[in-house]
Amino acid sequence: MKRLGMALAVGVAAAALNGCATMNANQCLAGDWGGQGFNDGAEGRPLSRLDNHAKACAKHGMVPLEAPYRSARADGLTLYCTRERGFEEGRGGDAYHQVCPVDLEADFLPAYRDGQRLHAVEAALALVESDFDSALARIEDREDKLEAKQRELRQEGLTDAERERIRDRIQEVRGELRDAHQAARRAESEIGWARDAVDRVRAELSGKYPV
Repeated sequence: MKRLGMALAVGVAAAALNGCATMNANQCLAGDWGGQGFNDGAEGRPLSRLDNHAKACAKHGMVPLEAPYRSARADGLTLYCTRERGFEEGRGGDAYHQVCPVDLEADFLPAYRDGQRLHAVEAALALVESDFDSALARIEDREDKLEAKQRELRQEGLTDAERERIRDRIQEVRGELRDAHQAARRAESEIGWARDAVDRVRAELSGKYPV
């Protein structure tokens, strides 16, 4: 459950960091505010997006036309505020900006929350799989270091102090190797739990969405 919470928090934080891109000079000068509004609506962007456009286009002496933007944005939202898109957005870990009208949100929001559930367990699985891979890499690295230090210890002409330092380092590497093996076993167990969680959620949602 701790892994699941961490994964969900990471997904939410990543979504929150998605900034608004500004319009370029050509888009501002074209003045296609209806087309811009439709695109923004179809992508589920908040109405505050228009403020961003206004700031971007002010540099080029252009002012947005709010009426055609709003009208076309409403049309675009009908493409975004669907059950299918809601699930897709949730599963992708994308933020929802409460843009859907009440009648459309009734289909969008439950699907979005289902997608969020699947995103959370899939992200948790990816996280523990990454931990497992990292542990295996540490094991390989420490085994190589241990072998190198053991070869070094077998060299002739070493002083007692040099041999003592090498032995101390060998003990340190062996401890690091034990820790890496423990981390790998722990991650492997967590992978099993995470896969079970993914399978349960997918089975639950398979009759409602393509999972």
